[in-house]
Amino acid sequence: MSDYLQVANDPMLWLMAAPGIAIVALQAVLFSKKAFNAGKYASLTRSEAWKAFKVGAISAIGPAVAVFIVMLGMMSVVGAPITWMRLAMIGAAPTELTAATMGAQAMGVEFGGPGYGVTEYAASVWTMSLNGIGWLLFCGLFTHKLTGIRDKVSKGDDRLTVEIGGAAMLGAFAYLVGGHLVAGGGRLIAAVVSGLAMIALVYISKRVPRLLEYNLGIAMVIGMIAGVMFT
Repeated sequence: MSDYLQVANDPMLWLMAAPGIAIVALQAVLFSKKAFNAGKYASLTRSEAWKAFKVGAISAIGPAVAVFIVMLGMMSVVGAPITWMRLAMIGAAPTELTAATMGAQAMGVEFGGPGYGVTEYAASVWTMSLNGIGWLLFCGLFTHKLTGIRDKVSKGDDRLTVEIGGAAMLGAFAYLVGGHLVAGGGRLIAAVVSGLAMIALVYISKRVPRLLEYNLGIAMVIGMIAGVMFT
């Protein structure tokens, strides 16, 4: 165990992970800059664009807390450099944990258990890396074509485009929440409580408008606390 952890936390791995993290950070800056520049096409003022950016940043706190908690567990098994790199690139902690576990099981051992050494660690890292390649390739090769598909489906009707986008988001979030509802237990409690908290916060925000931009983050934190308490 100690041998592979020495490799997993070796300074060389920090150097190997750093370029990937730097690229992600650069992409975040460039994306934000382009988003602000595109605001004028949506008739957004600079102030409104900054407000939207602030709302997005605050709303990201809830999911980030969950990722941070899982990150601590991953660091103790696969080391800090690889955990840092994988979660910065993908951000889906459960997916990365599952991939690492599958890599270990393919070598006939349990993830982080007895017999989990350097070779098994390498299998976990390879599985995590290969698992994420498909998503990155699809984004790189086909994202620019999605606009054309959207325009063909909506036939240039801006109102229909908004409705299609809204329906897609509702379907995606319903799919994500549905898994927690079916799982039951703390996950069910977290989903239900956060939903109820969101409804209450929307009503409260009518009297306290400044609270509106914090609603999603607050609802997520309340749901997580309720889920943990139930568990």
